[in-house]
Amino acid sequence: MPKLPVLSTDIQQILQFLHLAEKLKRELRHSWLSDGRRESVAEHTWRMSLMAVLMSKYIEQPIDLEKALKMIICHDLVEIETGDMPRPHKPDKKEKYYLEHTAITTLSATLPVTLGKDLMELWTEFETGNSTEAKFARALDKLEVHIQHVEADISTWDKEIGEYALSLHGADEAAGGTPCYPCTQ
Repeated sequence: MPKLPVLSTDIQQILQFLHLAEKLKRELRHSWLSDGRRESVAEHTWRMSLMAVLMSKYIEQPIDLEKALKMIICHDLVEIETGDMPRPHKPDKKEKYYLEHTAITTLSATLPVTLGKDLMELWTEFETGNSTEAKFARALDKLEVHIQHVEADISTWDKEIGEYALSLHGADEAAGGTPCYPCTQ
């Protein structure tokens, strides 16, 4: 990607966008940390980024790590507008996509044109999963959620929304496998 000339209006727009993005430090997810505190969206994104750095050399197909990291960092920016939508409470896929697409369109428009276009392309690629980098990032997204769920105290699991079953079946489903042994009993 070629370097862009620095314009004072661009810097102002970027700083305003970063101020918006600060909300992700305060936006709490359904997940709980091992110390009993709710996890923020920013914390989820940070650990996904670390996972990408540590695991990228272990996948079969080569990936552009920089591109994968950009997708990871940008994929949940929509939650600035939509908030966290945990799995059991998500709207159907079409409604979720509509809400998130509307959010990324709004957010992209606040950036300088080229950066906004890049942001929209990264988010869309992550959502469609049409590249090795997107598949890698999406797999890490699922994996981080499962790791965090297991690290949290079992008392934080919500029986009403079926988190016990989700923790067991979800990992198998994400891996493309069959239900785990304890789930079939």
